[in-house]
Amino acid sequence: MTERSSEREGSTHFGNSEVQLSEKQGLVDDVFHKVARRYDIMNDLMSGGLHRLWKDTFAGKVNARGRRGFRHLDVAGGTGDIAFRIASGAAPDAEIVVLDINGDMLEVGRDRARARGFSGVEFVQANAESLPFPDAHFDAYTIAFGIRNVPRIDLALAEAYRVLKPGGRFLCLEFSQVTVPGLDRIYEAYSFNVIPTIGKFVAGDAEPYRYLVESIRKFPAAEEFESMIRKAGFRRTGFERLTGGVVAIHSGWKS
Repeated sequence: MTERSSEREGSTHFGNSEVQLSEKQGLVDDVFHKVARRYDIMNDLMSGGLHRLWKDTFAGKVNARGRRGFRHLDVAGGTGDIAFRIASGAAPDAEIVVLDINGDMLEVGRDRARARGFSGVEFVQANAESLPFPDAHFDAYTIAFGIRNVPRIDLALAEAYRVLKPGGRFLCLEFSQVTVPGLDRIYEAYSFNVIPTIGKFVAGDAEPYRYLVESIRKFPAAEEFESMIRKAGFRRTGFERLTGGVVAIHSGWKS
């Protein structure tokens, strides 16, 4: 059964498991409740620190530096990783909002914002499928390593389109499919055998990290996801693979 046919019938995937569509968000929330306080440490260990370079490249594409009145929304960005990078170069009057459905992740982000002096960054708890903002409000929308955890990706993309201004940019950083022969087998073995073991050692629980690895495998190929972005209404879409296709940066513009 394909993912699309499953969703039409009221079910979807949660990692390698089939669950009711209405249950997925709660299951995802539970994963991130468990890992919130160790999330950044685990990212460093799992990626060998590469996630920092990926996020630097990703945030650099927002081009917020010096733009007066710039409005930016970072979705599924609870810990503030992307928002802080953008805020560091934004004009003083920029509106930078971090939105996440998980309160524990947002609390980590608020603590980090206070510690780093990012007093102007706003944190909002809400669902990516139903954003609490008016139409045509933001200049840029980012989501990093979060779209694959949304139960209804098409709704999240539609909401991204709705809240962006005409000329606004959608950017998504997400795991993808390795395109380098040989590296794909190494990456597969590392993901399923090493990452859950690291999770158990560092965070005390392997299961959330087993889910995260499985969710990567269930996410659409880069070409298919680009098609979904176009279907949501975005134009001039494209993607850039990084680190041999381990991750990809997807982009689209609201006309």
